[in-house]
Amino acid sequence: MALQRSIKNTKPITYFTNPKWVSNLYPLRRFSSPPELPPFDHQPAPYNGPSADQVFEKRKKYLGPSLFHYYQKPLNIVEGKMQYLFDENGKRYLDAFAGIVTVSCGHCHPEILKAIEEQNKLLQHVTTIYLHHAIGDFAEGLAAKMPGNLKVVYFVNSGTEANELAMLMARLYSGNLGMIALRNAYHGGSAGTIGLTALNTWKYPIPQGEIHHVVNPNPYRGVFGSDGSMYAQDVQDHIDHGTSGRVAGFISETIQGVGGAVELAPGYLKLVYEMVRKAGGVCIADEVQTGFGRTGSHYWGFQTQDVIPDIVTMAKGIGNGLPLGAVVTTPEIAQVLAQKIQFNTFGGNPVCSAGGLAVLKVLDKENRQKHCSDVGSHLIARLKNLQQKFDIIGDVRGRGLMLGIELVTDRKDKTPAKAETAVLFEKLREVGVLVGKGGLHGNVFRIKPPMCFNKDDADFLVDALDYSLSKL
Repeated sequence: MALQRSIKNTKPITYFTNPKWVSNLYPLRRFSSPPELPPFDHQPAPYNGPSADQVFEKRKKYLGPSLFHYYQKPLNIVEGKMQYLFDENGKRYLDAFAGIVTVSCGHCHPEILKAIEEQNKLLQHVTTIYLHHAIGDFAEGLAAKMPGNLKVVYFVNSGTEANELAMLMARLYSGNLGMIALRNAYHGGSAGTIGLTALNTWKYPIPQGEIHHVVNPNPYRGVFGSDGSMYAQDVQDHIDHGTSGRVAGFISETIQGVGGAVELAPGYLKLVYEMVRKAGGVCIADEVQTGFGRTGSHYWGFQTQDVIPDIVTMAKGIGNGLPLGAVVTTPEIAQVLAQKIQFNTFGGNPVCSAGGLAVLKVLDKENRQKHCSDVGSHLIARLKNLQQKFDIIGDVRGRGLMLGIELVTDRKDKTPAKAETAVLFEKLREVGVLVGKGGLHGNVFRIKPPMCFNKDDADFLVDALDYSLSKL
């Protein structure tokens, strides 16, 4: 009822702008009933486990109260296959969020499962104090995907760990402490990376260290629109007035994930990297969400800005769901860690390394980068046509299968449509689509599915959104 009241009291807006509007490419659909999921040849196994209510009660009793869940009635997901998930009742959902941009090749991809299972039978774990070919094979495969002299790999277990290690490297190599990050960024939730993160919903009131957040080059909401050079001037202004003139490094995502799929203004990173390097710092690209071809146009997100970082961090899609992350840097920068013992118990674990190498092979074999480009272009075109129909869609943005849909109550003032987003979120679930939410106000739908997501899935997603908006 509270949610209904909040919507009732919101300033009235027009959702359906032109009932006679028809796109030349995608004719206007009128739905008397919800659209149906595309056919899929998979029958989920019968589920005889605990119910959603039982699982939720145990979670509340034994797990930390900081955990959050999606949907008013949490989903009990018990099986996954490629781009689809199944609940306890066997209902199928289109997974348009991929375990928070983590399942790159598809849920339970057979070739990745095979690699994991074969290694699991032989040896589950040794550390790097012994030799094992899996970690070297994986590192070699990963280094082959990197440009320039980015050839030395450190394996960790998550994106947070990767960014912690990258920040340590930057400070040791430069001899400076001050880090620069962007407002609206997310780089992790540990005591160190929480300082790099710049969304108050994810930050605890603890010291964040020598970290400064500069103006975010957001083309939709930023003060300078798409002018990357104007945003870059704020970085130089900080170096000139907020530091000794020397910094440790600069870190950024290329398309901000948790912040709502915000792609940085064109040309921004090239200018900033030059400024930071002149100030003695190193440049770090956080590829935790944008890496491995997801953007379609390039294998790495930083390539969309025509730059080569000094350090690259990655996780999520690198393991298709395995707890795996990595930091890749140059031999020169890597050398700074050799002055002490640097060790990670599970980094490069044989099972995770075998799975990670299988991910790289599958992405190449199935040509997923081009697939993301083709399907993403199709999806963006359809979403932009839907934007012409519904005023609540303020912005459609992103690349490949790394997209965002920002919902607003007023296109001029860009007022976040928080209550409406919450209602649509539930409606999409009812129809069979699972999306993510992002942005400081939670008014951006994050569309980042497994990279096997196809054009039929894209059409169903847009039709489901069309249907749900028409019922708003």
